[in-house]
Amino acid sequence: MMNKAAVLVIYTGGTIGMKAHPVTGELVPFRFEHVLEEVPELQKFCFRIDSYSFDPVIDSSDILPDFWVRLALLIREKYDQYNGFVILHGTDTMSYSASALSFMLENLEKPVIFTGSQLPIGLPRTDGKENFISAVEIAAGLDQQGHALVPEVCIFFQDQLFRGNRTMKYNAEEFRAFRSPNYPALAEAGIHIKYNRKYILYPESWDRPLLVHTQVGTDVVVLKIFPGIEKKVVEAILNIPGLRVVVLETYGQGNAPSLQWLLDLLSGAVSRGMIIVNVTQCPAGSVSMDTYACGIRLREAGVLSGYDMTTEAAVTKIMLLTGQYFDNKKVKELLSQSLNGEF
Repeated sequence: MMNKAAVLVIYTGGTIGMKAHPVTGELVPFRFEHVLEEVPELQKFCFRIDSYSFDPVIDSSDILPDFWVRLALLIREKYDQYNGFVILHGTDTMSYSASALSFMLENLEKPVIFTGSQLPIGLPRTDGKENFISAVEIAAGLDQQGHALVPEVCIFFQDQLFRGNRTMKYNAEEFRAFRSPNYPALAEAGIHIKYNRKYILYPESWDRPLLVHTQVGTDVVVLKIFPGIEKKVVEAILNIPGLRVVVLETYGQGNAPSLQWLLDLLSGAVSRGMIIVNVTQCPAGSVSMDTYACGIRLREAGVLSGYDMTTEAAVTKIMLLTGQYFDNKKVKELLSQSLNGEF
């Protein structure tokens, strides 16, 4: 146990560290030391705050699985030196990154808090300061036994802390950019930070070694069902060479058109060994393939339920499972299990 709390802030890029170019007006990143200068309030915390900056910084629209591997390995390298980690990250793919890290960091017992902002931290009305300060405080939080208050991968945004693999970016313009439609907030920041401990995942036993999974498969595609979708489109997707998994975004509680050609294509793909996982297009709610006839037909075709997983969680979970296991039977088995509270 460390004598004094310490937090590592990892700056990867994103709007929080941008400023307007004096000539073009375009938002461009500036050096991380200047981000820290914009938040002098951090100096009032009675614990150590260190920083690490990616060089070059990465626009979150350019995030690839290699970035998640770098991030996971960095946390493993620094894991014993800090009580928690704050990752400053662009908002566009933050839910993907937080979901991915939740599956990559097995036996995690320390907070890994993603945050960022909708406005650059140097602007007068920025949301970045409050997000940053609260994320750092949560990352350092310990209970009376010296254990982390939130030993999970999370997103903190606009006064609320969410389980990372339950989030989605909901709004491109408002400060409340993220929602967790199917799971309550883990903490809420007001005058005090109120922790909703009954919703937080705690380990059955502490002091387990951190295991980091870095093999990531990308043989996955998202297929969104819509009225008028054509057979040739579905056929082309299901016949992509090497494709292992399809995330099928369906209507409502997991329904799709009762078109025989669609059912035949899906069942044919499953019989060839492909995995097809059903998630709903709705922001909130769960897939139930036992409620309506069209959902039942999908189940009979061999389509698996994604329960109430977000698309971001489903995609990243699949990437980690297919990276680790060549056997699709094992992948299917683990898809039906909640590994880190994702459904």
